[in-house]
Amino acid sequence: MAVSDHVGFEEFMEGVKKRNPGQTEFIQAVREVSEDVFDFISDKEEYHEYQILRRIAEPDRVVSFRVCWEDDQNNIRVQRGWRVQNNNAIGPYKGGLRFHPSVTESVLKFLAFEQTFKNSLTGLPMGGGKGGSNFNPKGKSDHEVMRFCQSFMTELYRHVGDDVDIPAGDIGVGAREIGYMFGQYKRITNQFTGVLTGKGLEYGGSRVRTEATGYGAVYFAQNMLEQAGNGMDGKICVVSGSGNVATHAVEKILHLGGKPVTLSDSQGFIHDPDGIDHEKLQWVKEHKTRTRGRISDYVTAYKNATFHKGQRPWGVPCEVAFPCATQNELNAEEARTLVDNGCIAVSEGANMPTSLDGAHLFRDAKVLFGPGKAANAGGVALSGLEMSQNSARLSWDENRLQDHLKEVMAGIHERCLEHGGVAGSDHIDYVRGSNIAGFVKVAKAMLAYGVV
Repeated sequence: MAVSDHVGFEEFMEGVKKRNPGQTEFIQAVREVSEDVFDFISDKEEYHEYQILRRIAEPDRVVSFRVCWEDDQNNIRVQRGWRVQNNNAIGPYKGGLRFHPSVTESVLKFLAFEQTFKNSLTGLPMGGGKGGSNFNPKGKSDHEVMRFCQSFMTELYRHVGDDVDIPAGDIGVGAREIGYMFGQYKRITNQFTGVLTGKGLEYGGSRVRTEATGYGAVYFAQNMLEQAGNGMDGKICVVSGSGNVATHAVEKILHLGGKPVTLSDSQGFIHDPDGIDHEKLQWVKEHKTRTRGRISDYVTAYKNATFHKGQRPWGVPCEVAFPCATQNELNAEEARTLVDNGCIAVSEGANMPTSLDGAHLFRDAKVLFGPGKAANAGGVALSGLEMSQNSARLSWDENRLQDHLKEVMAGIHERCLEHGGVAGSDHIDYVRGSNIAGFVKVAKAMLAYGVV
């Protein structure tokens, strides 16, 4: 893929690097978007005059704070928390909270930047934000997690609100953590408002939210395949991860007639050539949630499967790949292996799971490549619908929400088609399409406001 030759592109990126030293994830995300956006705005002086991309690549604010809590042995522990509010041109900040040792300011700035475009693509009025902490909930007791979450929210509550910034869950932040944080917010403010999404159904949560990200990634893959005159039925699918997104991606692959054959975690991946059917998937869900076991245990239950320690699943021949674990889990060499083994479509269930070189390789090979900002937007779309239900004091039924999810993913696909066409070819460049479509809506709103 040719990088934009606009005279200001490299100067722009040099400025990003100087302003954000050492923040490799954030710089990668900005470059990936800017390559396409600079081509698009090359003859649109208004965007240059008002420095729209420069402003989007500078968060509105980055809030950093100390989180003190006490463990079960009465030791005082200190973590660091952040909330990155990137852009609220089209709506209140919206994006998840991540609790994981790998969390840094760079990771959260990259996620908030991506979230700005992702939320724009959904068509819903949501800006982009992200937050979290380097706290690791794994191995902690419920009481330790509760004390941490309460301390975290005691600092965060002054920066969020149902018309200001509405966090959700992400890696390490599930229903348990959302419940503890929502309870603390309610205690401090004496308000019952939709300040968090991903809540339990008993206190304002939405049906289908748990399934939405994984389901949405598969719906997007199906949309890409159908656009190319194909479909999911009978396709061998490789999936990474074994958490919420990955397991629900497997579930929707099965619904659409595909054959998922892998799952993974940080220790390695399992390959089941017979396919992971509904019964096996239920075993994985129960094993991961009830016993918090490792995916390697799968091979003790299903003897035809193999476990590959310390490896990722991209060497397994497939037709469709779903990276659903974490950022930069699929590099250029692995992307080449997928292409050489006959992979025709990749739909990112995680945020930026493919390295920049890997993404370029997929685009050059004309693989149907659904980037995370488009393919995994189902989760935040359902979060937006949870916000609507909270505002109206309503609870919509599952069928209505499933239909909404399909409509949102189809709408994102249509927006990508509008800007993703490749001259002289039937191929659709979904990365370009999603980057430009996401940018245009935010940019038009920012122009309308003037310099603010």
